[in-house]
Amino acid sequence: MRADRFTGQMALVTGAGSGLGRATALGLAREGARLLLFDRSAEGLAETAAVCPGAVTVVGDAADAKDVAAAAARAAELGPVTLLVTAAGMLGPAKPLAEVEEAEWDRLFAVNVKGTWLAVRAVLPQMRAAGGGSIVAFASTAGLAGSATLPAYSASKGAVVMLTRSLALSHAAEGIRVNCVCPGSIETPMLDATFAAAGDPAARAAREAAFRARHPMLRFGKAEEVSETVLFLLSPAAGFITGVALPVDGGRLA
Repeated sequence: MRADRFTGQMALVTGAGSGLGRATALGLAREGARLLLFDRSAEGLAETAAVCPGAVTVVGDAADAKDVAAAAARAAELGPVTLLVTAAGMLGPAKPLAEVEEAEWDRLFAVNVKGTWLAVRAVLPQMRAAGGGSIVAFASTAGLAGSATLPAYSASKGAVVMLTRSLALSHAAEGIRVNCVCPGSIETPMLDATFAAAGDPAARAAREAAFRARHPMLRFGKAEEVSETVLFLLSPAAGFITGVALPVDGGRLA
């Protein structure tokens, strides 16, 4: 692995305060990128920035157009954004669709789908001015196959996959590549929240065992295994790859 794949490039990472967003930010910092980190959690951003020298942070809601525009404008002051990672996301309700409240559905799609669109829309002018760029969105294996446990989440991530493919077609001729990663069950705070939502310890253990059994490798993925995939898709090594929804799932969808 080269230590300078992204030297001099400006990267905006949403959802950088924890989990896969943080892991990706660390990887970008390690390989020379300048960073604008965006998240709702000021505390989480501070923790990420502490290990990403020189990173600039903006606190805001990924589903709020004004917040996202402010983050993009701040990044533009440091140099045009040529790398975008949209890692902001939420699980939403772990219950059958018939029991999902309208407000729950709306918030889930606002963060996972609208939030991705807002971030892309905000940085496209900068990428065009720079002559190109690379975007990686976070979808999920749940966006490629249905989920009885998280049906609303699955629907939202399926939308991210289709948004990715549509954006890739729309902007390929401009030198802007758009891909998404589709993680399986990865050891992150979000996965832990999925297990906690099961309720009592016995139910939690049963859900955890069921999730693990879905993966032929019989383990959960590590955040770094996903972030390294993101870095590859962002890098020149993936220069002829666009419109791809790449599973990082231990063989679950094989």
